[in-house]
Amino acid sequence: MPRKIIGILGGMGPEATVDLFLKVVKSTPAKRDQDHLRIIVDNNPQIPDRTAAILRGGEDPTPALVETARNLERAGADFLIIPCNTAHYFHGRIQDAVSIPVLHMMTATADEIKTRGIANVGLLASDGTVQSGLYHKALTERGVEIIVPSPSTQEKLMAAIYGVKSGEFVASARVAREAAEELIEAGAGAVIAGCTEIPLILKDSDVSKPVIDATLALARAAVQRALGE
Repeated sequence: MPRKIIGILGGMGPEATVDLFLKVVKSTPAKRDQDHLRIIVDNNPQIPDRTAAILRGGEDPTPALVETARNLERAGADFLIIPCNTAHYFHGRIQDAVSIPVLHMMTATADEIKTRGIANVGLLASDGTVQSGLYHKALTERGVEIIVPSPSTQEKLMAAIYGVKSGEFVASARVAREAAEELIEAGAGAVIAGCTEIPLILKDSDVSKPVIDATLALARAAVQRALGE
């Protein structure tokens, strides 16, 4: 079966896009260059802020998301992946605008959590992702309970997410660890790194329960589809 070409609708943010690309590479069974998958990336950081659009009436990112998706389709991508959790609020609009599949990060992550038999998970994500219920829907459908940070912790976490985008990694990592431990103390058996900036600052070894990397879950799902598995 011919391998499929992956399109990455990126730029949200640029470093998260690089992280997804690398995780696709690392998740691909390969012993030489030719064993790897073809990946087309459109790194478009000019896409308007997704959380601002969802919660505060900011500029609608849909036109830019659709334009970037169509660029990738024209370039030859067989399906798309998006390294931004909050952008999945607009997933249906993107999917309707192209004739190739757009994989869903929440579905990939929820499937992994279900497979691992985790009954309660905490969510570290942007305000837009949390308040729009993107993970709540996917997890509830699989019988998994979800715990979110307190309002004060969520506010600090949101600042930390934007801190990562501006290169402030040390302070942001401390906030992410504290938020994760708060969720674990509230009963979470694992914590979802549900914003693509968070896996850049929070790893499994940083906290007392597993960290579910949504970017990695999406990368693995992309590799499986590209290989026809």
